[in-house]
Amino acid sequence: MKRLVTVVTGGSRGIGAAVCRRLAEDGHDVVVGYVRDAGAADEVAADVRRVGARAVTVRADTSVEAEVERLFETAERELGPVTGLVNNAAVSGPLGRLTDTDTDVLRRVVDVNLTGTLLCARRAAQLMTARGSGVIVNISSGAATLGSPGEYVHYAATKAAVDALTVGLGKELGRDGVRVNAVAPGVVDTEMHAAMGDPDRARRMGAEVPLGRPARPEEIAAAVAWLMSPEASYATGAVLRVAGGR
Repeated sequence: MKRLVTVVTGGSRGIGAAVCRRLAEDGHDVVVGYVRDAGAADEVAADVRRVGARAVTVRADTSVEAEVERLFETAERELGPVTGLVNNAAVSGPLGRLTDTDTDVLRRVVDVNLTGTLLCARRAAQLMTARGSGVIVNISSGAATLGSPGEYVHYAATKAAVDALTVGLGKELGRDGVRVNAVAPGVVDTEMHAAMGDPDRARRMGAEVPLGRPARPEEIAAAVAWLMSPEASYATGAVLRVAGGR
């Protein structure tokens, strides 16, 4: 039987790490993409192997075309033909108004969140269309429709672009047997908030959503796993909002 081989970018922490672990439980061999923390990526890979799946870690900045090429080349060499991609790698920069955001932060957010997602989706699509099957899941954000004023309008803009990519590429690749969907989380309890300079943000904002709490990364991973499964065989071009009602 053909093995499921899924590349997860930004797989060493937060939502990405939860996705790697969940997909391993569902029978996927996993490529854990990461950009900084090799130790964290190794821990995730060890968890994947613990449930009987194969894993490989690859350091790759998804905004750099050559590193995206190497990410997929390593995946295919070490684990076999890539059958899935979870486009999760993203950055936000510090919280604040757009008027106060440095240009280098704007460029980095666009480079990773949009250009990186496009580069990875393109490479996966090239491989998958040649084989007549595959699944891509992009990680968007509720920010794409809320706009995130006063926090990170630039981040929200890139996630709105990811939604457009999902809809368009889903239509483009449908006849090729490749499904493309997205999951749009709301506030999720990860270390990303501390990195943005507000470690209490998840708890504070979670209290304001209809379900009264932030999401756990595992809850987002469950939505990703469903979209990647045969149970979602008629879903493409969809953006699945998992945001606690917000």
